[in-house]
Amino acid sequence: MSQQPPRRHGTRKPYRRPRKDPVRILAFEALRAVDERDAYANLVLPPLLRKARAAGDFDARDAALATELVYGSLRRQGTYDAILADCVDRPLREVDPPVLDVLTLGVHQLLGTRIPPHAAVGATVELARVVLGDGRAKFVNAVLRKVTAHDLDGWLERVAPAYDEDPEEHLGIVHAHPRWVVSALWDALGGGRAGIEELLAADNERPEVTLVARPGRSTAEELLAAAGENGAVPGRWSPYAVRLTEGGEPGALDAVREGRAGVQDEGSQLVALALANAPLDGPDRAWLDGCAGPGGKAALLGALAAQRGAALLASEKQPHRARLVARALDGNPGPYAVIAADGTRPAWRPGAFDRVLVDVPCTGLGALRRRPEARWRRRPEDLDGFAPLQRELLRQALAAVRIGGVVGYATCSPHPAETRAVVEDVLKGRGGPAAAAEWLDARPLMPGVPELGDGPDVQLWPHRHGTDAMYLALLRRTG
Repeated sequence: MSQQPPRRHGTRKPYRRPRKDPVRILAFEALRAVDERDAYANLVLPPLLRKARAAGDFDARDAALATELVYGSLRRQGTYDAILADCVDRPLREVDPPVLDVLTLGVHQLLGTRIPPHAAVGATVELARVVLGDGRAKFVNAVLRKVTAHDLDGWLERVAPAYDEDPEEHLGIVHAHPRWVVSALWDALGGGRAGIEELLAADNERPEVTLVARPGRSTAEELLAAAGENGAVPGRWSPYAVRLTEGGEPGALDAVREGRAGVQDEGSQLVALALANAPLDGPDRAWLDGCAGPGGKAALLGALAAQRGAALLASEKQPHRARLVARALDGNPGPYAVIAADGTRPAWRPGAFDRVLVDVPCTGLGALRRRPEARWRRRPEDLDGFAPLQRELLRQALAAVRIGGVVGYATCSPHPAETRAVVEDVLKGRGGPAAAAEWLDARPLMPGVPELGDGPDVQLWPHRHGTDAMYLALLRRTG
């Protein structure tokens, strides 16, 4: 019986094909879409997951892991960049973006999940072999081995400056926010270290799915009964809100599928309810949502208007978003219309409405829980870009409402330059004619909601109210 000769020292191991992991490949594809196309993860990820489920590659656990890898990597990107910069022998800007995405996925598994280190490194190196090739996979392996030297706390102690030396940079690295965003949020919030740390930490928590029962078409009780297996509980503040504490697919519910209910943050519900319930002298027949896309507030306003015999006009500048508004309002029992129109060039006559809402375009710094990539995408100069539009939309909203009517100025940003500064400039005539209007106290129109400040406007906060950081100012036209 012949024997095989012993393998000589230095003989190469036979080539092994990399193992394809559908979960991590999908997460990588989502991160590439966010980076290459400036896409948002909350828009990119759902169709990728649906396609994977349809192909039979995914179960619920796979979908949950892919979601965690994508959102966790995006939320903590700044922190992970600081750690990777300590482990890579060249500036991160010189690392190819696809390689950096794979590394970030690996760092998140090592430092942000309970995946064992050897499994996290092994799975990420296999991913690198599939999507980058064997050569760059070796680089990924070497870098991740260095990352395993410390846990997250150990790395933060190493890469973040001491709080006493540079508080904003310390908080930015520890809580994964750009320095300028930390500064802006701190200015808006006021107070000391505890409050800002709570806010930044809340921005990194995965938000619950919140449903809205559209009045006259569904009830919170119906949603609670239908979604009980998803840990459904009543909303904190809105009588129409239901929170799904264990996640789940809202589209599986009959009321959501039929348009009688929808997905809507409770802060947005409170803004619409406050405008609808603001005291009004005289008729209450015509309402306007002047920045209606994608349609959540318009659908709630339309349902409330229908109960009072009022008509809603929903206007949205972008035609594709106007179509989303029309879909959200489909089946509304009261009179309504949806148009594609620019709120700064009104398609309606002055003084035509009794109530007007303008939820203006903004930086979105109040919704960083839902759009974690926005914190890395926005720049301070974006504020200057939005400023003229926000002021003109408010001026035109005040012109659209009758004397004695009410305008709600809302924005999903707590930045002072996008909130009270806009309202004060319009009222005082900075940059245009002064508006004949007076403040209304919005706080009584959010009954039961604590910590609403000194008024008359309202700022909601993720860490205090469990909502997006929505801002609302209510103004009554006086002349």
